[in-house]
Amino acid sequence: MQKRTLTPTYNTYQFGTCTTLTALHMNRLIGFFSQPPPKTNSVLGGRSSVSYHRIEDLGPVVVKHYKRGGLWGRLVRRRYLKWGKSRSQLEYELLQKARDLGINVPEPLLYAHRGRLFYRAWLVTREIKQPQSLARLSLNDEKRTRQVMASVIDQISRLIDHGIWHVDLHPGNVVIDQNDRVFLLDFDKGSLHQGNKMKLRNRYIHRWQRAVSKHKLPEILSEMLQAGLQGLK
Repeated sequence: MQKRTLTPTYNTYQFGTCTTLTALHMNRLIGFFSQPPPKTNSVLGGRSSVSYHRIEDLGPVVVKHYKRGGLWGRLVRRRYLKWGKSRSQLEYELLQKARDLGINVPEPLLYAHRGRLFYRAWLVTREIKQPQSLARLSLNDEKRTRQVMASVIDQISRLIDHGIWHVDLHPGNVVIDQNDRVFLLDFDKGSLHQGNKMKLRNRYIHRWQRAVSKHKLPEILSEMLQAGLQGLK
C-alpha cells in the first residue's frame, strides 16, 4: 500500500517524499542536483543521466537528472514546460505502484523539481548493489543470460498483467544485482494501459526486438522473450 507523500518546499525546490527529510538532507541533495551528471557509458543510452551518492540516514542513492533527447534536447536540454505533475513525480508514483504490485524496481525515495513555468527535475532512488545491465551481460555470458531471462520474462509479464506500459523497456534498462535478482529501470513517461493485454504484450515484444536489433545484441534475448510472453492470456 502506498504511503502518504509529503511535499515540502525548500530554497525554491519542491520535494516529494514518503520519508522525513531534514534541512541537511535537502541541502545535500540540492548540491547533487547542481552538479552536472557524468556522461552515460552504457550499451544502450537513455534520456537521462544518473549520479551516485551517499546520504546520511538514507545510505547509497542514485540521483536521476532528467534531460531531453532528440531535436528539442539540443535546444532545451534539461527544462520542461510545467503542465500538471512533473516528470519526476509521475515516475516516482509509478515506481511506488509497481513495487506495491510486487514488481522489482528501484525503491523511490523522493522526487524534486524547481521552476514554475519551466522546470528542472530529479528523482532519487535507493542504489541497487553491484548492478549489471542485461545488455552487457548478454555480450559476455550467454549461460548466465539464459538463466536470468526467466526472471526477466516474469517481471515483464507482471507489467502486462497489471496494465503498466514502460515506454522504453529494453535490455539496457534491465539490471541484475549481485544475487541475480532482476530489476526494471527508467519508468519515465510510463503509463497505465487500459486496452487489450495482448496488444500491450505485442508492444513490449516489438520495442524489445527493435532495441536488440539496433544495438546488435544477441538474438537469444528476443527469442526467449517472445517465447516466454506468447503463453500469456
